[in-house]
Amino acid sequence: MPLPQRLTRLLAMNKSLFVFFALMMIFRSALADWMYVPSGSMNPTIVEGDRILVDKQAYGLRIPFTTARLTKGSDPQRGDIVIFASPKDGITLVKRIVGLPGDTVEMRGERLFINGTAIDYTTAPGFADADLPQATRDQDHLYATENLAGRPHPIMVLPQRQAIRSFGPTTVPPNQYLFLGDSRDNSEDSRYIGFVPRESIVGRAFKVAYSLDADRWYRPRMDRFLSPLY
Repeated sequence: MPLPQRLTRLLAMNKSLFVFFALMMIFRSALADWMYVPSGSMNPTIVEGDRILVDKQAYGLRIPFTTARLTKGSDPQRGDIVIFASPKDGITLVKRIVGLPGDTVEMRGERLFINGTAIDYTTAPGFADADLPQATRDQDHLYATENLAGRPHPIMVLPQRQAIRSFGPTTVPPNQYLFLGDSRDNSEDSRYIGFVPRESIVGRAFKVAYSLDADRWYRPRMDRFLSPLY
């Protein structure tokens, strides 16, 4: 049988399968997706080995396979955990929104100031140690709870690591956002890559689907299964 006829027959026999995969790709491109997290820049909120769920229509419905949006959607909010393409090299990153358009943001020795007001911090216990990789647990590390506009979340600092711990004050330009990682001394965020335009934002991370621990032969972390992200 000639090759064109064989291809036609193959397509006919597997039409439903091809349609399923096409619809799945459209769904993942425009509506919702999942993302593997290989780095610790969002410790302790997100740890290495997490597979997180992303709402891609949170900030407007996109045309599949493009960055163009059909609807405006809601505006990103301070404290949202967001997926975006780095303006530095296009790599997909996950960070937390700290500065909104028009905000004046400053950091003094790890402490944030937004529009001249110091952000509240409280000391937090080492509740996340059990899920962190051994290499991170072996480092000197401290936890705190940071309250962004009434949305508390944990952060981690690594005092012995070289990092930018102070900057600004700097004003976020229109249609741009300032991002930081929750692991403040182990994150390539807006301190290094600059502001991020709204059109580069892909979606909002809202839940851990599941998590595998590479230090323990990729054993599932059952406590993280379907856990929400704040």
